[in-house]
Amino acid sequence: MDGVDTWLQAIAASPWALVGMAALVFADAFLVVVPGEAAVTAFGALAVSHEAFPLASVVLVSAAAAFAGDACCYVVGRTVGVERWAWMRGPRVRGALEWAGARLERNAAVVLFTARFVPFARLAVNLAAGAARVNPVRYLGVAALAALAWAAYQAVVGAVVAAVVPGGPVVAVVVSIVVAVGIGVGIDLMLARHARRRAAAQR
Repeated sequence: MDGVDTWLQAIAASPWALVGMAALVFADAFLVVVPGEAAVTAFGALAVSHEAFPLASVVLVSAAAAFAGDACCYVVGRTVGVERWAWMRGPRVRGALEWAGARLERNAAVVLFTARFVPFARLAVNLAAGAARVNPVRYLGVAALAALAWAAYQAVVGAVVAAVVPGGPVVAVVVSIVVAVGIGVGIDLMLARHARRRAAAQR
């Protein structure tokens, strides 16, 4: 445990710590397997347990990285479309893109904002928004607010865990990551159940 704590202290003290977190968050916009949420939550916990950097810096850096990643996805959708590459034509991706496209037509702002909190949905929504040529000014404004809200939420989860869970920084980081992953899995399960109910109702 002492070795892990020393390792966490080294990460927290590194001038590249927030840069590494930002890289994970940016990559998470394209690759849903990258643990962007868990990274922000863990750094929120480190900000409280080690105080090597302020919690506000975790929020602002992760928000900027999330916004940059989402904006890049929008640009890809706008310039390349949503059928260029083979992975875009897979059944799961096609279903998500069709879902996003239908909802963007009715309520783009709400869909863009809420999708930021759902890993696979945000990729589909950002690509679909670009392909549908949602007004760039409107898109960027909503995407920026959504990224800031998402970053604050993830970082505060880690900070709260670090403040209330005993056991030091190692326990705080581990528990905060478990909480972040659990929330993500819970959201995915709720969305899947909702989709099944809607499909059953339409039969």
